Amino acid sequence: MKEKVLGIQVNTENYDELIPKVFERIETKEKSLIVAINPEKIIKAKEDPALKKLLNEAEFQIPDGIGVILASKIQKGQITSRVTGVDMMLRLCQEAAQRKKPIFLYGGKPGVAEKAADKLRELYPGIIVAGTQDGYEKDQNKVIDKINEAKPDLLFVAMGSPKQENWINENRDQLHPTIYQGVGGSFDVLAGTVKRAPEAFQKAGLEWFYRLMKEPKRLKRQLALPLFLLEVARSSKGK
Repeated sequence: MKEKVLGIQVNTENYDELIPKVFERIETKEKSLIVAINPEKIIKAKEDPALKKLLNEAEFQIPDGIGVILASKIQKGQITSRVTGVDMMLRLCQEAAQRKKPIFLYGGKPGVAEKAADKLRELYPGIIVAGTQDGYEKDQNKVIDKINEAKPDLLFVAMGSPKQENWINENRDQLHPTIYQGVGGSFDVLAGTVKRAPEAFQKAGLEWFYRLMKEPKRLKRQLALPLFLLEVARSSKGK
């Protein structure tokens, strides 16, 4: 199930409903892209037709951000819980370990993907990490060959959005994996080079507030949230 938030499609399901659907796609070999949707991306997509097309054409659009939940509430929609990019990746890895589906990590600074892979092995014993590749290899044919030789079912790409999603869309027809997710800074979080917000902030949907306390320069970006919600309120009144 999907609902539109200011013209962008967003899945209404939670983790437990989404995970079986994703793994079904592996069995049927239906290549699928998972993108994280937050208010910042929705606002950018209004001005950027290419980004809007990219987001709406993805097979899965997860509601990553409390702003998307609030927007759905305003328009009396069905989205009730956040599905964050990093947690979606972790849930997919947990399921992949149980189902013996190999994964591949591509992106990040040299050494980060390997450290992230070590952390995943620690978290999910039995996980098959078919390979890793940092984001600094310039020869794209080498990257594609390395991924294809490893034959993973799931590919996680950490380049920042929308660069990672564009890379996936440009290359997925010639890549072996079935499931693709752009995961931004998730490798850094797993590798321990970037600290995630404490669990209390995560559960309350206040990771943005924790990051704001750590990086006050993010205030300008956070001010976009009330404007986003006002726009949602206006557009839902006009329906």
